[in-house]
Amino acid sequence: MNWRAMRAIIRRDLLGVSRSKGVLLPIIIVPLVIMVLIPLGVGLLMPILSDVPGFDMGDMDLFIAQMPEAMLAELEGLDDMQTLIVAFLVYFFAPMYLILPLMVASVIAADSFAGEKERKTLEALVYTPTTDLELFAGKLLSAWLPAGAVAIIGFVAYALSTNIGAWGTMGRVFFPNLMWIVLVLWVAPAAAGLGLSSMVLVSARANTFQEAYQIGGVVVLPIVMLMVGQAMGVVYFGAGLVAALGAVLWIIDALLIWLGVRTFQRSEIIARL
Repeated sequence: MNWRAMRAIIRRDLLGVSRSKGVLLPIIIVPLVIMVLIPLGVGLLMPILSDVPGFDMGDMDLFIAQMPEAMLAELEGLDDMQTLIVAFLVYFFAPMYLILPLMVASVIAADSFAGEKERKTLEALVYTPTTDLELFAGKLLSAWLPAGAVAIIGFVAYALSTNIGAWGTMGRVFFPNLMWIVLVLWVAPAAAGLGLSSMVLVSARANTFQEAYQIGGVVVLPIVMLMVGQAMGVVYFGAGLVAALGAVLWIIDALLIWLGVRTFQRSEIIARL
């Protein structure tokens, strides 16, 4: 493996990302909204909402009663408002966090080939003295590395926003827990890998950035299903489930990358230029 050539590919792609508003803006705005504004809003506004005339806490009691028993055991000893805040910010929000590395990796990977086709810069890249494997690996790492960095930075921002926003209700630091540590260190990199490995395969065959991103967007659906399932009380995001989810994602990543290595050929890319 020519690591020098791969580093050059990574630097080239990251420089292109920094110059593209269509790629850079979602990477900045989406994490800001998800990891800062939402937890601050929930922590600060939910207690205020409970004091609004006509607000029926009985509906919230019904909502709490429908939570999985394992989650209720984790929330034991908290009052109703504390239970709602912890349930939403610690548990229900966990699947949404996975959208962050998935989205960042998908946006960058979609730009890796389809975007370069639009900018007419791909031809020079495929004629560089690198093997197909080195080119493919360089494209993967150029999306995976920033996605992992955004996931870590986003987690730190979320931890600060969550504890600050809910301090008036909780009166202590309550975030993160073991489940979130496993989520960030084990599952988030796998989610980024799922986004980039599938998107690189798609974008290599798409003609425009928007076409690649729309087709590859279906990888978000399993995350949405997890969010819905937990909200309905079907699944519980405990440390065990999260660890198992990460293992499944890593297996899928390995299969997609293996498929990509076998099918990725620059001759086919050149024929599509």
